[in-house]
Amino acid sequence: MKRPIVGIIANQYQIDNRYPTHAGGTINSSAVADVAGCMPLIIPSDPRYVTVPELMQVCDGFLLTGGRPNVHPEEYGEPETEAHGAFDRARDAITLPLVRACLERGQPFLGICRGFQEVNVALGGTLHPEIRDLPGRSNHRMPPDGTMEEQFALRHKVRFARGGVFHRLMGAEEVMTNTLHGQGILREGRGVVVDGWADDGTPEALYVEGAPGFTLSVQWHPEYNAVNDPVSRPLFSAFGDAVRAWAAGRAAPVLRSA
Repeated sequence: MKRPIVGIIANQYQIDNRYPTHAGGTINSSAVADVAGCMPLIIPSDPRYVTVPELMQVCDGFLLTGGRPNVHPEEYGEPETEAHGAFDRARDAITLPLVRACLERGQPFLGICRGFQEVNVALGGTLHPEIRDLPGRSNHRMPPDGTMEEQFALRHKVRFARGGVFHRLMGAEEVMTNTLHGQGILREGRGVVVDGWADDGTPEALYVEGAPGFTLSVQWHPEYNAVNDPVSRPLFSAFGDAVRAWAAGRAAPVLRSA
C-alpha cells in the first residue's frame, strides 16, 4: 500500500566548507516514516529548483524543519542586525508562500523550531532575535558542548492552555521538552493561537485558528527520539493521520480547542 508523501524542508549546508548541499536530519525522516507512517521526501528549499505549486502536487503534507539560519527580518518588516544571525533567503522564498498556500487549501503541515517561526512570519507575525536577552527569559539555546543525547535532553516544561488543542492531544496540561532555539515569537500573526508556553512565558506551541487543515507547530524539536518520546509520538501520529486523510481525498481532522 502506497504511503502518503511528506515533503521535508531541507537546509543548505557545505561539505568540507566548499561543496554546497541540501540536507535534512535523519531524525526528521525517522519521525515521518516510523511514527507518522508516511514516506519522507527531502525538498531542496530553493526557488531555482522547485516551486510551491509543484511541491503541493507532489507532496501530501509538509514538515517545516528546524535549521541554523533564521528567517530574514525583512520578511516581518525589520532591518537586519548582527543579532538576527545567519539567513537562508532561498528557504524563506519557498516556505513562507508554502505555508500560506497550505492554509488556503487545508493541506497539512507540521512546523518545528524555525518552521514554527516561519508559520508566524508567513501570517504577518514578528520574531525577537534573541529570547535570552528579554527580561525574565531563560536561555533556550542548544548547549554548545556534549553528546547529541545531552544537547537534546528534556530541559524545561511547556504548559498548554487548559482544554486547548495540545492539552487534549497530549492528554496532559504540562509536559517536558528539549529546547534548541535562540529566536522566538514577539507578536503573533493573523489567526495564530499560542497554545503552549515555557515557564518563562516563551511561546512554544501554536495552531492557526479557523484553518481547514492540520497546522500544529512547536518551538522545540519533537523529531528527536520521536518513537519513544511520549510528547513527540502523539504529535507525529496526529500529523500522519491528517496527511493520510488528505492523500485519500478526505477532510483532514482539524484539531480545535474544546
